Order: sequence, then structure tokens, then C-alpha cells
Amino acid sequence: MEIKIHRAGLLTTVQDLGRTGHRAAGVPLAGAMDPVALRIANLLVGNAENAAALELTLLGPELEFSAATLVAIAGGDFGALPLWQPVRVRAGGRIKFGAARTGCRACLAVAGGLEVAPVLGSRSTDLRATLGGWDGRALRDGDTLRAPDLVRESIGHWHIDERVLPAYSRAPTVRVVRGAQAGEFGDEIFASAFKVTPQSDRMGVRLAGPVLGRAGAGDLVSSTVVPGTVQVPPDGQPIVLMADAQTIGGYPKIAHVITVDLPLVAQLRPGDTLRFRPVMLAEAHELALARERALAILHEGLVQKFR
Repeated sequence: MEIKIHRAGLLTTVQDLGRTGHRAAGVPLAGAMDPVALRIANLLVGNAENAAALELTLLGPELEFSAATLVAIAGGDFGALPLWQPVRVRAGGRIKFGAARTGCRACLAVAGGLEVAPVLGSRSTDLRATLGGWDGRALRDGDTLRAPDLVRESIGHWHIDERVLPAYSRAPTVRVVRGAQAGEFGDEIFASAFKVTPQSDRMGVRLAGPVLGRAGAGDLVSSTVVPGTVQVPPDGQPIVLMADAQTIGGYPKIAHVITVDLPLVAQLRPGDTLRFRPVMLAEAHELALARERALAILHEGLVQKFR
């Protein structure tokens, strides 16, 4: 089956759950900014959670499907399809997504997954390295993707339990564990709200708010960073590193966003705000395990919905 890209949208890329196991060689994770949305979208069409899908950003694409298929969109609401449920698309059908009504990004899964060649074990697009996905770049008008000719039907009318979904908000409180240099900054980061700036991208969400002054002096030796690391550059305005973040950095690490709250950050758009709240590492682990249990239950339930 072919998927013709009539309009590519603002930034539409092929993503899966990322390029794991290569950070020691300096290869970023990449993958979906909102991995929970990607996982659920794939489950809703009967795919493995890590199947390649489209990530839409702020303004969606217009797509044409050469054969009948099943699709699902999760994350931000781009208008053309209902969220969090499978939708049947007829042969020759077109879907025209508009501007995001809620959130910043969405994942569009197609039954069988998108057929692009894996690079270092992943089909995700690393835009800075021009690696993976569709020629290592965002989609353009006139591109044509492929997906399996797969007829998959969902049984009955149903919807998933919303309690499994992230608590998206335009002003979330994001939980963090303290970073290696947290003691050099005090608790100002927890006392105020920060606004998302237009300079944010897949590499990092840049924030504006009270200047975070560092008590320590001198440069730091560059050390490991990961998606979720909150760095404070010399201007005192924090950056939350995201999917395409580098593997090492020399800015002070004040905090790390816990895994279950990274989707909340991924859905913020310029002008939205967030606050930080500290938690202990043990609580972060418990929350991560609880989410995995919920997704495992969802997976088992959805297996029964397809034929």
C-alpha cells in the first residue's frame, strides 16, 4: 500500500521508539517525542508498540491511502480523526489534518507499520544527523511512503480507559528528580512557573522564567545527558532535553524529568507553561512500573479486539 503525501505539514517525520544501545558511540535516541502516544496508537491498530509511525507537529499533513487500512492517532488533537481509537480508511481515501487544537504533537499509526529501512536498529528519523526514517529528513510534499497491504478489522464499538493516558495540560506540574548540580542552585526552580519559548525543538524544550543563578564556579567536565535532563546554561534559563538531545553536555544538570512525565513536556507548545516538583527516585520508579503495568493490561485487552 502507498501513502501519498499531498501536503507534508509543518514537521512530519517517521518515528518509532528510538535508536537504543548506541549512546556510548554518541548516537542520540531520536524516536517519538511522546512515546506513550506512539505506543498506544500502534496498539490501537494491532501493531507492535515499536512500529514506525508518523509524528505530526503543530500543523498536520494531507495523506492519501491507495488501499483500505486501519489507522489511529494519539497525543495532540489535529482535528481530522477522533483521538485514541482505530479508524477505517477506504482505498483512495484522504485525510487532511489541520493545526493542532490541543497539544503540540501526535502519532499516526497505520496497520502493519510504515515500511522504511532500519538504521542501527531503528526506523526513527534523526534530523540533525540526517539518519533513518525517510532519507533522514522530514517529509515533503509529493513523497510516497509504503505500508503493508494488510486488512485488519477492529471488532465492535469501544474506547480505551482514559486513566491510562498522560494528564496532558498547557500548564502541567512536571515531576523531577534532583540532578548532579542541584545543590548549586537552591530551590528557585520549584518556586516559579516557566514559559516554553519558540526556540524549542525536538532536541530540547527551552524555557523562560526567573534566572537560575549558580553558586558554583568554573566549568564542568562534560558528562552524560539523556532525554529529560534539565540543564542550566549561562543565561540561567533551563532547557529540558528531549528525544534528539546530544549524548553528553557541559552545562550544569539541575534536575531530570521522570519518564512518565516526559509526554507532558513533549505536548507543550510555545507560550505554554510548566512547573517543576521534586520527587524521590524510588517514587519515579514506582510510577514508571505502574504505567508499564497499565500499558500491558491495555495491550492484552486490545489483542481481543482484532480479527
